[in-house]
Amino acid sequence: MTENSDDVEQEAESGAPTSRRGGRFIIYGLILLSIPFIFGSCVIDQIGGAFDHQPEEMADGLSPEARALMDKAFTGIKKGELFDYHTHIVGLGADNSGVWVNPHLQSWWHPSAHMKFLVYYSAAGIEDDDNPDKDYVRRFNSQVSAIDKHGRYLALAFDYHYDNNGLNKEKSEFHVPNAYTYRLSQENPNVLVAAMSVHPYRGEEALKELDKWAAKGVRIIKWLPNAMGINPSDDRCIPFYERMKKHKLILLSHAGEEKAVEAEEDQKLGNPLLLRKPLDMGVKVIVAHCASLGTNEDLDNKGAIETNFRMFLRMMDNKKYVGKLYGEISAMTQFNRMGEPLETMLKRTDLHSRLVNGSDYPLPAVNVVIRTSDLAEAGYITYEEQDLLNEIYDYNPLLFDYVLKRTIKHPATKDQFPNSVFKVHPDLNPVGAKPAKKPVKKPVKKAPEKK
Repeated sequence: MTENSDDVEQEAESGAPTSRRGGRFIIYGLILLSIPFIFGSCVIDQIGGAFDHQPEEMADGLSPEARALMDKAFTGIKKGELFDYHTHIVGLGADNSGVWVNPHLQSWWHPSAHMKFLVYYSAAGIEDDDNPDKDYVRRFNSQVSAIDKHGRYLALAFDYHYDNNGLNKEKSEFHVPNAYTYRLSQENPNVLVAAMSVHPYRGEEALKELDKWAAKGVRIIKWLPNAMGINPSDDRCIPFYERMKKHKLILLSHAGEEKAVEAEEDQKLGNPLLLRKPLDMGVKVIVAHCASLGTNEDLDNKGAIETNFRMFLRMMDNKKYVGKLYGEISAMTQFNRMGEPLETMLKRTDLHSRLVNGSDYPLPAVNVVIRTSDLAEAGYITYEEQDLLNEIYDYNPLLFDYVLKRTIKHPATKDQFPNSVFKVHPDLNPVGAKPAKKPVKKPVKKAPEKK
């Protein structure tokens, strides 16, 4: 999954160098053999899905105070109005889903990667190892069903990594087909809305994919450039952007540092300034997480290094991108994005009309990246709210993410994200025109016979 925290990686890494190659091999081998025992399911669950109850138990088990905080979070939000622009759909390829996960994520021979995989598996609440794809959707739907005024959630597809030589499975973390997210949206129309993911380097095939899914009403395209190998400013993307404009499609693109990749050349692809290419061509762009993590070269000041977040703000402050560029607030309550990014986006009320909600689920269920104690100490929430939010998390991490974002305040100004952030943005409707139905032939009525 995206935006893996440093803590998840650090929990998974161990071992120390020795002066002899043979000794190093022996020690490394012993460490690999011991990892499954060191990181048992209990430890993994404490890092990942540290919830104690099921969503179905929430109605009877939640305290009156926690329910009052939840009800307050829905003030101004009617049933069905809530919308989440960032929800991952994952699995292991069962149930004809077509989902593919890189084998290195599933092996202790790659301890850091496998540890992260197990943490997300835990956070997703998967209990049926024989049917993980179905169980992922079951667990997600159970959380949604427990929310009285639940809305809908954008189910993100995820294309493979492509480079100059074509498909590169080695650098692909996972693949979620467009057909799968679309199928789920049809099976769960009151919960899920499909998003497609198409790599622009696929050439004519990519354009056909845009045509195909746009005709079915899919309107949003999901990219994670760092992990997928996309340079949004590459001229090879021009035909792709032109076809997007034709279908009035919207680009939801990650920007900023991505923890699933390590190579510097891949991190450069998360530079938000690269997204000026589609914006200048008239494509509407939603920047996931408001590019709130990491640094990159400031393309406007040769040789200078700047935070991705500040470069994103520079673009938001450019008047020519008003009506084209938007920010999405998923993952911004994580401990590693607190400080300037979260503080700024709460305080900049002039930008609130250009923000949309996102959970980045199952990330809110990864216990180690959400630290309510840090939020309370920094003044974003009170200590009483911290306890109540933790209580909600124990039943429903998806609901917890929403209530947290509705509860946090700027420590000094007390500004909050307004109701509009948590509804469908009028400029970013995720549901397009429905496919035309075949006309139903009405039986021709015969004129009554004259007597």
